[in-house]
Amino acid sequence: MTLTVLTDGNSGNPVFVLAHGAGADCRSDFMTEMAGMLSAQGLYVVRFNFPYMLKREQDGKKRPPDRAPVLLQYYADLIRELDRPCVIGGKSMGGRMASLLANDEEQRSLFSPLIRGCACLGYPFHPPGKPDRLRTEHLKALNVPTLIAQGTRDTMGTREEIEGYGLDGALQLHWLEDGNHDLKPRKASGFTHQQHMESTAVAVAEFVKDIVG
Repeated sequence: MTLTVLTDGNSGNPVFVLAHGAGADCRSDFMTEMAGMLSAQGLYVVRFNFPYMLKREQDGKKRPPDRAPVLLQYYADLIRELDRPCVIGGKSMGGRMASLLANDEEQRSLFSPLIRGCACLGYPFHPPGKPDRLRTEHLKALNVPTLIAQGTRDTMGTREEIEGYGLDGALQLHWLEDGNHDLKPRKASGFTHQQHMESTAVAVAEFVKDIVG
């Protein structure tokens, strides 16, 4: 495929690939702001749109995400074309796909040479209101260093829920107090969204530099 991406930062810096979530593309406010913060921390950030978002760009019609095999193949093809050691990750669904590429045994065997780690921003441990439908099996035995930045009141996985999942002890969790799925806290918490975004950017940048830098 022809690589079509948005990039932020110096191309000589450690590479972090940031995939978008299910409902908003790589140019959303969250993705743009986070990419800018990460590049300011010394990363080369690569953003892209999955196929269903590319179609939305063309005709303006909203579509549900492609099925996981399509998303995984597209992500993997992009990494191969990028052809650089990198940490991969993403927001919500994008982070989940990255974690499957990095830590699922079958996927890992196909794409391991370039993927050095994984960092997820607001991981969807389960669909909202469906805590029994867990998406955690591949996180119980990690193949690469993995970081998840998670709001403590995320409706797709609160701190209390996650502590009972039996995840790999090597999994690094960066908690954002009172943060929701977009890492946004309530005013009464004493924190701001800007603080949580910056805290996440610092944590992710340090994680990527330790692995790739």
